[in-house]
Amino acid sequence: MKNRITEILGTAYPLILGPMRLITLGEMAAMVSKSGGFGQVAASGATKEILRSELKKARELTDRPIGVNIPVYRPNALEALEIAIEMGVQTITTSAGSPAKMMDRIKDAGLKVLHKVSSLEMGLKAQDAGVDGVIATGHEAGGHIGRDDTTTLILIPQLVDALEIPVVAAGGIGDARGLIAALALGAEGIEAGTRFLATRECSVPNFWKQSVVEAKGKATLVLGEKAMPVRVLRNKKALHVSDPDKAKEDARIMEAGDKDFIGPDDNAESSIIPAGQVAGLIREIKAVAEVFPRMVADAKVLSSKIYALFKEED
Repeated sequence: MKNRITEILGTAYPLILGPMRLITLGEMAAMVSKSGGFGQVAASGATKEILRSELKKARELTDRPIGVNIPVYRPNALEALEIAIEMGVQTITTSAGSPAKMMDRIKDAGLKVLHKVSSLEMGLKAQDAGVDGVIATGHEAGGHIGRDDTTTLILIPQLVDALEIPVVAAGGIGDARGLIAALALGAEGIEAGTRFLATRECSVPNFWKQSVVEAKGKATLVLGEKAMPVRVLRNKKALHVSDPDKAKEDARIMEAGDKDFIGPDDNAESSIIPAGQVAGLIREIKAVAEVFPRMVADAKVLSSKIYALFKEED
């Protein structure tokens, strides 16, 4: 699976662990990288000491490429970038803001960068800023999403047609079917986050994992309209935060801290659980190391069946 994305990442597969605040840390990133994908440590919510420690932990567990995701709007974004450089990271991803603010330092340090976008306009601006590729995040993705409501199915070909740099697909992808679909749309790789919530080694409480596995087709909703919209599982806590008055809902989202993501009763109904619509396709808890290799193996079988179908018609 060699292409422009594997060249940027230095990996066997063009498959990326989606960064999740205070969840995708050193151990999980290392396990993903050891399995052939690209593991990332999420800088969001991490102090400089924690970020440095988690990158050190990842490096002790594997010598394969490890990345860092840096939300540009965070006040410690430049500090996180310096730590990534100090710790020998070669490729980073950026999100939630203009990558132009950091590009001079990124290029001076010789780093590669993929920037997350949710619209064609954002993709064009990122390309103009000099990024090496974009991660196109459809509206069905979990956690913080863009303010546009364009789905992955539409967003990917729009970007592929307009950009010269490679595109990675994110949002709604959790198995081989999503991978094949993304490649068919012109993407050169995928990013998956929610699929990794339902893994044995993931650090979230067991009720989070079970909630993802038990999710149905309409199990998620989006909270917040202007203040960093976030897709979460539909439960009592999420419905309590939700409000027809979007100004009030935005205020509640802005006021929410990490404590709100684990409720006082430590259960699935009292916690805000970020997750994408793909949760409705996840039916088992796997080992982290299984996810991407299984996706690739299943994709090979599926692509052979598709090829055989068209061959028969010829």
